[in-house]
Amino acid sequence: MDYGLILLTIGVSFILAVISAPLLIPLLRRMKFGQQIRVEGPQSHQKKAGTPTMGGVVIILAFTITYLKFSVVNTDFYVLLVATLGFGLVGFLDDYIKIVFKRSLGLTPKQKLFGQLLFAGIITALLISEGHSTAIGIPGTDFAFDLGPWFYYPFIILMMLAISNAVNFTDGLDGLLSGVSGIAFGAYAIIAMQATSMVAAVCAAAMIGAVIGFLVFNAHPAKVFMGDTGSLGIGGAIAGIAIVTKSELLFLVIGGVFVIEMLSVVLQVISFKTRGKRIFKMSPIHHHFELSGWSEWRVVTTFWAVGLVLAVVGLYLNKGL
Repeated sequence: MDYGLILLTIGVSFILAVISAPLLIPLLRRMKFGQQIRVEGPQSHQKKAGTPTMGGVVIILAFTITYLKFSVVNTDFYVLLVATLGFGLVGFLDDYIKIVFKRSLGLTPKQKLFGQLLFAGIITALLISEGHSTAIGIPGTDFAFDLGPWFYYPFIILMMLAISNAVNFTDGLDGLLSGVSGIAFGAYAIIAMQATSMVAAVCAAAMIGAVIGFLVFNAHPAKVFMGDTGSLGIGGAIAGIAIVTKSELLFLVIGGVFVIEMLSVVLQVISFKTRGKRIFKMSPIHHHFELSGWSEWRVVTTFWAVGLVLAVVGLYLNKGL
């Protein structure tokens, strides 16, 4: 494994993001691509209304250029490219509708689900064509069980939908998703190198540089938001890398912050519909801490720290430490 190439990929992607963001932000302002803030959200967020959004274009652009430049081309290359750009496109359409048509919810749930299923289906077809293993390993053990194609492929389609939406839920505070995803991609880069998957390692490295470069402008107080363009693209990339490196279940640990965010939404909805009561002051759970008196920066840095601990645990379970 060429470690120099991985570091170069991170550096180039970071520079591209840092250079392109200052060019895109004024353009988004002139086009009045400002964030629509939901009235039911924390009142402290109302001052963020009008902040340029759809900045995820910076992440996708820096990633794509770097990935195409430094990665080898094989079936896994296309799997990861479709996962990132395909889900990113769904997010782009969602953002575009929100901004241009002034609809705070963008695509309808059915439209978004259709787009995600479409690209998950393309990825599944690519995996089938290369004879991708249908076995799933248990993190921290040498045990694996073969689901067989009739169970494995529906499983990874559901996995891609779950991961992309869990990552999407995490994008709600300045710098939160940029930082947590950068840590997760760092762990997956190490896993990919250990698995001698150069394509997955370069993909993870390109995303590390892109999200950290974007964080320069997305940290509190954010000058730009990534929107669904960025969050769904990031989610697609993480899911794709987990599948390619055969570390599907390990996402539950490395991506633990994303899992917690999604579970908080699911539990909140179930509790309110069945008992008429809310478990959290607001979901996703990062808003609960905000409404409990934590500053936005405290919530973000705490979640970064939790993400880092979980990434280390995940690497340990993968026998990477």
